[in-house]
Amino acid sequence: MGYKHSENEYSLFSKKTSSSSIFIAVYVDDVIITGTDSVEIANLKAFLDNQFRIKVLERFHYFLGLEVLYKPDGIIISQRKFTLDLLKEYDYFAYSNLSSPLDPALKLKANEGTLLPDPIYYKKLVGKLNFLTNTRLDIGYSGHLLSQFIQAPEIHT
Repeated sequence: MGYKHSENEYSLFSKKTSSSSIFIAVYVDDVIITGTDSVEIANLKAFLDNQFRIKVLERFHYFLGLEVLYKPDGIIISQRKFTLDLLKEYDYFAYSNLSSPLDPALKLKANEGTLLPDPIYYKKLVGKLNFLTNTRLDIGYSGHLLSQFIQAPEIHT
């Protein structure tokens, strides 16, 4: 069918011609098909249905933790549910809101604290914060800073 596997993203396939582009994102049993040629998209859906008996949903609203809201002038991508689940999981509803996600004066240094006895909790949180930067660019620096200590996270008092 002429689709090429992306060199940079394992689950992305594309087909480009001089007049159109089609993209396919695959994750487990979910597939997103988008592009500029509606006839090619219809042909691809028919082919996939013939091979695998697929269920076609015209518009997706939730995919891999991303919520999609359709507006007349475009789309809004949000991680509201993911964020609320994250706050609940780490019991952050008990704390007051902060105007800045990280104190800019904070200077973290390795080997100046006590190693966490079980770093899995920290590693999961950092991974989730990094995923959240897809829609919350303002926490990118915080996630990056915390990622620097992922191998040996410490408690600083």
